[in-house]
Amino acid sequence: MTEESVPDIDWQAAAHPRRLGAWMDEQGLESGELRGFERLTGGTQNLIVRFQRGNRSFVLRRPPLHPRPDGDKTILREARVLGALAGSRVPHPGLIAVCGDTRLIGSAFYLMEPVEGFNPSGKALPPGHAEHAPWRRRMGFAMVDALLALGEVIPEQVGLDGFGKPLTFLERQVPRWRAHLEACPSSPAWQGPQGLLGLQELGQGLESQRPLASVPGVLHGDFHLANVMFRHDSPELAAVIDWELATLGDPLLDLGWLVATWPDHTGHGAGTIQVNPWDGFPQAHELVKRYAAGSQRDLSRIDWYIALANFKLAVMLEASHARSCAGRAPREIGEKHHASALRLVQNGLAKLAP
Repeated sequence: MTEESVPDIDWQAAAHPRRLGAWMDEQGLESGELRGFERLTGGTQNLIVRFQRGNRSFVLRRPPLHPRPDGDKTILREARVLGALAGSRVPHPGLIAVCGDTRLIGSAFYLMEPVEGFNPSGKALPPGHAEHAPWRRRMGFAMVDALLALGEVIPEQVGLDGFGKPLTFLERQVPRWRAHLEACPSSPAWQGPQGLLGLQELGQGLESQRPLASVPGVLHGDFHLANVMFRHDSPELAAVIDWELATLGDPLLDLGWLVATWPDHTGHGAGTIQVNPWDGFPQAHELVKRYAAGSQRDLSRIDWYIALANFKLAVMLEASHARSCAGRAPREIGEKHHASALRLVQNGLAKLAP
């Protein structure tokens, strides 16, 4: 969701072709030289490399060379989700194989099928999608349909039991993300959490108005236009990507997140989301209406979930601002994220207003 600089590295060396090839031999995954290494974009700082072996293409996903402490765990959780989604109606990259032995290439990793498609955020839509407003309208509804399909997945039936703590999911959200912001690096240039005006009030409102019950399920955790790929030949989704924040909890937060990040009439959404042309896409309230028509979940409190999504995303963007103030990310990007965070807090407060 945030755009922070990723240092240039030797992407082919990061995949350790010789060791990877030997491991693939053990897995029976083609034979011969690994060739055609190509860096792909996606996620936050994970390394994503496409290559070929034999007559087949593969995509390797691993943590960065200097990962966060939970980098390997996150990669293995992603792989577990992708494996669980096999055979479901959720469009996703197919999992090929996973390796948790960090000695092989220096981290856990997994191989997945390449996705033939494009991401609509940050650049002009391709001709077919740019020229047909009905296609753009369908693109928005296709995203809702993906959430509805994800809602059909029963965790215990696909090996995701124990993947999260869904029964206390909602009550943990505000304290968790408040603590996330408080743990950010301090610096003279950052005013701290109090610099995000209205955040405390929003958190208190979310706590006092929290729904007492919810129907648990699988969440993507970061569902928006920058984390999907559409088919080249139609407005349908090719895949939902970047499952690093997936967990078990209340799936209505994914819908709230989609609405909170959905672009306005200019095509600009939260964070770095920008789509051009934007006319023809459904409005945010139409996304909610479509979800309600296809789900048995109670959407009477959807504004609360949208407010929570605004709170959480504001914290994530403000954390980026804090890192930029500490010299760990570009200052210009941090300032832009701070401005976005301020707007998100006000959007959240508006959703909670009587």
